[in-house]
Amino acid sequence: MKKILLLEDDLSLADGLSFALKKQGYEVDGRRTVAQAKAAWNVNTFDLLILDVSLPDGSGFDFCKAVRQSADVPIIFLTASDEETNIIMGLDIGGDDYVTKPFKLGILLSRVAALLRRSKVTPTENTVLESNGVRMELMQGRAFREGNPVELTSVEFKLLCCFMQNPNIVLSKQMLYERLWDRDGYFVDDNTLSVYIRRLRIKIEDNPEQPQKIVTVRGMGYKWLVMV
Repeated sequence: MKKILLLEDDLSLADGLSFALKKQGYEVDGRRTVAQAKAAWNVNTFDLLILDVSLPDGSGFDFCKAVRQSADVPIIFLTASDEETNIIMGLDIGGDDYVTKPFKLGILLSRVAALLRRSKVTPTENTVLESNGVRMELMQGRAFREGNPVELTSVEFKLLCCFMQNPNIVLSKQMLYERLWDRDGYFVDDNTLSVYIRRLRIKIEDNPEQPQKIVTVRGMGYKWLVMV
C-alpha cells in the first residue's frame, strides 16, 4: 500500500482529501503544520507528499526544501495562487506538480496516480544520453552540462530525457503531456508546461532567451535541435 503524507491545515479539506485517497487504496498520514510534517517525515517512509503552501507555522515550500536534502520522493503542491512566480518557485525547489485551489478531486487523484506510476519506472533503453554538450545518466538520475552537474527536478529530468531521446523530432504539447503525465495529461494546462520548458532552458541553454537546444516550432511544439 502506497503511503502519502498530506500537509493541509484546512480541516474540512484535509478530511475530504484523506477520505478520498483512502478510498483509492492509499494510506494517508494527515498533518496540519510544518512542525508536525517534519516529525512524521523523520520517523516514517512516504511514497508521495501533498503539501499545502500556506500553513500556520511556515510554508510547504520550506518543508519541501528540507525533504529535498535527502530524498526525491514525488511532491505535489496545493496552492491558492496560480501566479507564475509561485509555480516557478515550487518547481525550482524540487516540486513535481501543483494543483490550484479550488480544484476538482478527480484531478488531484489523477495527478497522484500519475506521479506514483512515474516514480516506479526504471529506464529500459540506453542508460546514457549525450548531445549538445548535455549528458544524462538515466540509471543514476544525473544530468551534466559541459561536464558540470545540473540540478533538475523529477519532471525536468523526464522532460529533458524525452527531448534527448527524440533528437530533431517535433514533439507536440500533447505528446509531452502524455509522456510526463501519462494518460492524465489532459488535466495539465499550457502554462505548466511552459514553466517547465522555461526552467529547463535556464539550466541547459547558453542564452535561455534565445534557445538553441530546445527550440519552439511555432504552431507545432518543441524540438531538441542537434546539428549534424
